[in-house]
Amino acid sequence: MNSTAEALPAAPPEGESNQFALLGQRRFAPFFWTQFAGAANDNLFKFAFTVLVTYQLQVGWMPPVLAGLVIGAVFILPFLLFSATSGQLTDKYDKTKMFRFVKNLEIVIMLIAAWGFLQAQAAVLLGCVFLMGLHSTLFGPVKYAYLPQVLGERELTGGNGVVEMGTFVAILLGQLAGGLLIGVPEIGHVTVAVACVMLALLGRLAAQAIPPAPATDPGLRINWNPFSETWRNLQLARTNIVVFRSLLGISWMWFFGAVFLSQFPSFAKEVLHGDEQVASLLLAVFSVGIGIGSLLCETLGRRQVEIGLVPLGAIGMSVFAIDLYFASRGLPASAEMGFREFIGRPAHWRVMADLGLLSLFAGLYSVPMYALVQLRSQPTHRARIIAANNILNSLFMIVSAVLAGALLKAGFTIPQIFLFTGLVNALVAIYIFLLVPEYLLRFVAWVLSRFVYRFDIQGGEHIPAAGPAVLVCNHVSFIDAVLLMAASPRPIRFIMDRQIFAVPVLGWLFRLAKAIPIAPHKDDPAAYDAAFAEAAKVLREGDLLAIFPEGQITRDGSLQPFKGGVMKILEEAHAEGIEPPVIPMALTNLWGSYFSRIEQRGGRQVAMVHPFRRGAFSRVGLHVGSAMPAADIQPETMWQRVSGLLAT
Repeated sequence: MNSTAEALPAAPPEGESNQFALLGQRRFAPFFWTQFAGAANDNLFKFAFTVLVTYQLQVGWMPPVLAGLVIGAVFILPFLLFSATSGQLTDKYDKTKMFRFVKNLEIVIMLIAAWGFLQAQAAVLLGCVFLMGLHSTLFGPVKYAYLPQVLGERELTGGNGVVEMGTFVAILLGQLAGGLLIGVPEIGHVTVAVACVMLALLGRLAAQAIPPAPATDPGLRINWNPFSETWRNLQLARTNIVVFRSLLGISWMWFFGAVFLSQFPSFAKEVLHGDEQVASLLLAVFSVGIGIGSLLCETLGRRQVEIGLVPLGAIGMSVFAIDLYFASRGLPASAEMGFREFIGRPAHWRVMADLGLLSLFAGLYSVPMYALVQLRSQPTHRARIIAANNILNSLFMIVSAVLAGALLKAGFTIPQIFLFTGLVNALVAIYIFLLVPEYLLRFVAWVLSRFVYRFDIQGGEHIPAAGPAVLVCNHVSFIDAVLLMAASPRPIRFIMDRQIFAVPVLGWLFRLAKAIPIAPHKDDPAAYDAAFAEAAKVLREGDLLAIFPEGQITRDGSLQPFKGGVMKILEEAHAEGIEPPVIPMALTNLWGSYFSRIEQRGGRQVAMVHPFRRGAFSRVGLHVGSAMPAADIQPETMWQRVSGLLAT
């Protein structure tokens, strides 16, 4: 079997294209249009069926008031039953073959559904809902496992953003088309039947152009027991705690979104006093917001997987969900309004702005989490991790529906449910970020590198995407470590002078980042030895280790001589059979800023005394050099490399 690199088309050099350029490349475009057609078809079919049994067809065993709930539950059921099996199939077989198999299945399902529409057979159509749920269950792991196999690390956020944008646009267009086509007098059933089959055929045609994506675990033995395999997948996901908690974070986003999506029809009618067009407008605003937020992730994250956007997204979700309560609770009673009358009233603009912004921030929240799961999961069982995510998503959406129903039964109004959801989201976010401090740390680094400084990174591609490495950098300020965090797509463990841990706020952040305190051997031999033992453990585990070899922050802005600590780290790593590359780095133009030592007080230099000494958004930089050859790794040669980077 060919390797992945041989089978897939080569990516263009990084930095020469943006996320939209992917739509012109064979490794991405056919896949995008395959998933776009599938999402559109799912929603066209389901919404047309919902309208059919709500307004046109009397079905005794499915009254109109329960139609949406029943159809939604039947669609979700296969995710609970078969996600584990679909994850195994995706890991075992070529993903392109899986795409084509799923699209062939969709054609068969839509032919049956077409007959169901023509004969007005609700039972047949409900069976097709289950089968389309199975179709989506099979498609999900393939979709998210395919992307990291064909996209580079710096393309992953942009690619996920385009996919999420396309998915929500497809959902919107599918639902609008389903509602319009089923309502065409006399020929509505025929038009829906034809549209469903045509979309399935177009999806299959697009899938034919997807290039080969070889299996990542072809020797896998399939466990066909969905219950034991579901439990095994959840246990597998828990082996990487950051990935598992990210899965929980993604599932919470689906819980949050399901609350709003499920209440749009009632919210439009009972609170906003609008008709079906207003309900469609709310869906459109929500979908556009998600799409914009998803696309912004690449720009705001500088084309890397920037999980610092996740806390920003969570903050925005809560703020605008809470404001939606205040914006909608005082609207005066009125007769039912159409689209034009609704948007003509300024009081409704705030409602639409809140809805658009909370969905935009939901896009900022979800895309980096999806990218992190794809990046940090082992390729051999990535699809099974994503299958576990689908199981969790389904469970959270079911709980969301049950909780929303219970709150309504308890007398909550729809705006109060939105308020409750926004407040709970804030609590859940705080809990997640304390459990996985990497999100919070990256958020602080993201804010600092974009709103306190204008942070320019050169040579970021030299930071290894995988495996252990030692980063050596000059030491200019109290926030050097935070800026290095912002530059690296991977977590970094730092060896730092223990005196820095006494700095308010920053000390708490560095402890949260599990920085390794070190003291001179003559002052505290135990702390000195413990620091190097922990450093060796970091490299054994294949992580990034950063050290400031000067030993302390420079007192005059110049590069001080390097001490021997980095050599001790490398010697101990060599003794364990580890030869980590050494990556030289240089922070530039940071001396003289708020966080550097420059002010003389009581005969000593202090920092953080004049916040606007150089003004906000002052330009600073990080120059990253290529890995140093093993023969050159001496304190003097490392000093020369860092000094050379400072001069560029």
